[in-house]
Amino acid sequence: MPSPLSADRPAARPPGGAPVDALISQTRRLKGEVDAVRRDTPADAGDPRERWRRALYDLAMHQLDDLDEHLAQLREDPPPAPGASAEELPAPPAPPRASLLSRVGSAEWDLLTDEVSWSGELYRILGRDPAAPPLTLDELPSLVLDEDRPRLTEMVTGCLVDGRPIDGEFRVVHADDDIRTVHMMGEPVLGADGSTVSMWAVLRDVSELRRCRRAVSETRDSLHRHRHAAARSEHRLAVELQEAVLPAWHGSLRFPRRGPRALDVAAAQLPPTAQASLGGGWYDALELSADATLLGVGELTGHGVTAASGVAMLLGAVRGMALSGTAPGPLLDCLDRLLGTTAQPALAGAVCLRYRHDTRTAVWARAGHPAPLLYRGRTGRALEAPQGAPLGAAPGSGHGQAEETLEVGDLLLLHTDGLVPGHTGAAAVHRLLALAPRFAGGRSAQTCVQEVVREFGAGERAEHACVLVARIAS
Repeated sequence: MPSPLSADRPAARPPGGAPVDALISQTRRLKGEVDAVRRDTPADAGDPRERWRRALYDLAMHQLDDLDEHLAQLREDPPPAPGASAEELPAPPAPPRASLLSRVGSAEWDLLTDEVSWSGELYRILGRDPAAPPLTLDELPSLVLDEDRPRLTEMVTGCLVDGRPIDGEFRVVHADDDIRTVHMMGEPVLGADGSTVSMWAVLRDVSELRRCRRAVSETRDSLHRHRHAAARSEHRLAVELQEAVLPAWHGSLRFPRRGPRALDVAAAQLPPTAQASLGGGWYDALELSADATLLGVGELTGHGVTAASGVAMLLGAVRGMALSGTAPGPLLDCLDRLLGTTAQPALAGAVCLRYRHDTRTAVWARAGHPAPLLYRGRTGRALEAPQGAPLGAAPGSGHGQAEETLEVGDLLLLHTDGLVPGHTGAAAVHRLLALAPRFAGGRSAQTCVQEVVREFGAGERAEHACVLVARIAS
């Protein structure tokens, strides 16, 4: 195996300097462009994302600096051979401290003659006086940190005894106590009988490269922690906002609150199976007067604080207009116009139902949302749906109304899409209507909600889902 004696002494000048000059020009032009972008990057030490970007730009600039330096070496005359006497060996110029790889040094250890050859740059890499003799393989560990010596010994032994290539790193201590990281690559040179007669190695100082990579890693980790903390804060804020606007009741709610019970209401929100941002699902039950109650469910596109704040706006508008006597159809028309005026337009689906206790009639409207389901006895059906596009999808299209007369014991089930995992539209309705026998027998609204959760709560669900059940009690 031939021995590449000195990696920092090219065997011959490359044929013609024009190709190398062209590469150097391209490298320097790219350096200028990267540096221009780096200068335009805000130097905001308080922003983890900007610190991470800055570290990456710095690493790229260091890499380009080294590429420029190494290409320049291709044009230089070969430096003095490491075999020259110490008096003839000039001290190599100090590489820039910002350089990632510095120059590359090389060495060869002849096991038959005990001769050692070091290139000039290797002295600087290992912090040795150029006037001193090169170190033997037995002496080399004396430059290495105690905790790294076993690693170096293992690499050298594996190369000499087992013929394995060397490829690893260790740290050396210079005379000024500066600790540098050195990357070493080498191979054994075999004799005619297959035994190892010498070993050559190429070494380079990778201290700045490791420092820059650590900086990139640390700023990336800091950015991830910052984003994770921001996501937790946003989720907590969204949950608090949702809890503030959704009905603050658990179990069954009775309407009217005073006098004979006419309507028994319960609701639940089912979470997604995987960790996900809070969605825009909502439900509501509001006593409008002694004779009327508002029921509603819906969902707004989006997640997190944006969706939660949108739900807060919609619910506030729904409640205000319902209390003022606005019927469900015109109420959804107003919501449609309201969504069109928001800074961040969104789509929403909703069902609004106004129930009159004295006549047991329900007037309702929908906006691109599943129709309420009516359970009577041991059967169920979806109410015939009036026209109604999703809110924000077709402004001005209008939302029709429908009216249904109910009986004592009837159950109404209002739900958002996604309540039945893996099913939407008619398939989801079919699964929900199959619960009719379990709803029969005068069971409370809360018990019926529990049946829904028991049946569909454990399935794979990508979004939050809401369900509201109202039982006509009298």
